[in-house]
Amino acid sequence: MILGLWLDFPVWLIFTSLGGVFAGATGLLVLLTNSRRTRPILLRLGTGMVPAYFTAISVLLALLTGTVANDAWERQRQAGRVVQNERSNLLAAHDLSLATVSDMSEIRAALVTYANALILDEWPKMTDGLSSPVAGAALGRLMAVSADPKHEAAGRAAHALLLDAVMNLRTARGERLALSDAQGDQSKWLTLMVLAGLTLVAIGLVHLERPVAQATTLIMFSIAMVTTLGVVALHERPFDGPMARGSAPIERARAVMIEGRG
Repeated sequence: MILGLWLDFPVWLIFTSLGGVFAGATGLLVLLTNSRRTRPILLRLGTGMVPAYFTAISVLLALLTGTVANDAWERQRQAGRVVQNERSNLLAAHDLSLATVSDMSEIRAALVTYANALILDEWPKMTDGLSSPVAGAALGRLMAVSADPKHEAAGRAAHALLLDAVMNLRTARGERLALSDAQGDQSKWLTLMVLAGLTLVAIGLVHLERPVAQATTLIMFSIAMVTTLGVVALHERPFDGPMARGSAPIERARAVMIEGRG
């Protein structure tokens, strides 16, 4: 729950909270490893430890960080393609309704209604990973109107293309809603933070006999992790968070449909 809320923070607060966590962990490690009470115990624990053994933890951290980063960027790319696909199919259906000789004003009205439902109702709900019943009903109405056999008078080919565009809208909406579902975020980030913490401990133990080098290495590692995790977090949720994709492409398509231009 806490990690889910953390991904919704503003940009400055995401980096500040990460910095606070790593600064606290680094300070605690330096304090424990240099305290008169705990240092002898840690020195005995670290006796005979091979530094190369601890690289296994950092390798696991690097692999998981790369996987999470790649997943975040891929979700962003998919979200961009899906939204542009919705925009293209809205305009395609609108253009087809204008190009035919039969009256398809009912379809154009249904397209505008669906676009309004997306912009005004569904987009705000996607920040919580939810869909809009209003948008679902509007899409159902659009499909029913488009499938009406009376529109075959415009020609079977044109009618088939119109139905394809509407079905593509349905598919794109499903993909967009799937991308907005953020239920799987927390396990990935929890694992990342655990591995980052273990890597900090490993660095602290390896440099027990060199306090200055220990502090320097811990600080450098913490800065690198705060920068990396912060940037990845900004792109983790394509329709939520500080860099969420807006409904601007759909709004532009709606403007075109309202003006009646192809």
